[in-house]
Amino acid sequence: MKKEHKNLNPDNLIKTEAYSNFTDKEKEEILKGLQVGLDVSIYAKKEFDYLQMEEIREGLEKGLDVSIYAKPEFNYWQMMVIARGLKLKYDVSVYAKPEFDYDQMDQILNGIMFKIDVSKYAYKEYSWKQMEIIKEGLIKKMDVSSYLNPKLTWQEMKEIDKLIEKSTL
Repeated sequence: MKKEHKNLNPDNLIKTEAYSNFTDKEKEEILKGLQVGLDVSIYAKKEFDYLQMEEIREGLEKGLDVSIYAKPEFNYWQMMVIARGLKLKYDVSVYAKPEFDYDQMDQILNGIMFKIDVSKYAYKEYSWKQMEIIKEGLIKKMDVSSYLNPKLTWQEMKEIDKLIEKSTL
């Protein structure tokens, strides 16, 4: 199926059997890519839904290294946050992992943007909310070591964070 989509123009593509297996929205993404000369074989795959195809197509149009996220194990939202990091020229390797959900990836990217040590919380065991609390503590230059424990709830982390902040005033 991959080769069927390489170097095709829109008129030839719509005649292929493989093309008829795509939904209308998926076909639209494939045609958009062909119209601007993209290699649609990267995303014209049944493993991707139209939103994933759209994110990959837009990344190709912007010259991003889509090989990092053009994988069916990433959903659209995960692809979106990986692409955002690439657009901003950040090293996304720390969070471009399927075990992180979109919200966790977003917390890690935000930490990278704030230039904090995300290695303190870039673990799948932390929920996105726990990551957020750790990130906020690191941004405030607090010692977060007392609540770097994924077994603590985010509410417990928040309480410890408040106590630390009060004690430093």
